[in-house]
Amino acid sequence: MAGIAGQSWKMRGSVLKEVHDMGKKTLSIRMDDDDYRFLSVLAQEEKEDVSKKVRELVALGRVMFAIEKYKRSEASIEKAAKIAGVSIAKIMDIFKEHGVEANLEYEDYLKGLKSLQKIW
Repeated sequence: MAGIAGQSWKMRGSVLKEVHDMGKKTLSIRMDDDDYRFLSVLAQEEKEDVSKKVRELVALGRVMFAIEKYKRSEASIEKAAKIAGVSIAKIMDIFKEHGVEANLEYEDYLKGLKSLQKIW
């Protein structure tokens, strides 16, 4: 399933896996020994490198952060999708998968209705 900016997304259980088609940036970070051991063991168990596991966990973290922002009414569906790096349709699927109830206001409904009328 296609995402934004050349990203494609695969669902594996409830884990969102990111596969970039674009160039990557290099980032050097400091972390606790326990976190590094966790990442190393996880990567080894899944026969992948640590960098790939970090990218997957960041992608998953973006999704979970978007869910929390939306649940606290700190982000609209559109903003949550941007935070997660996915389309609006995909974030709605993710919300459903995680049992997140819609917090649509009447104004959101009207905005959606106007958008739909433009298309039809």
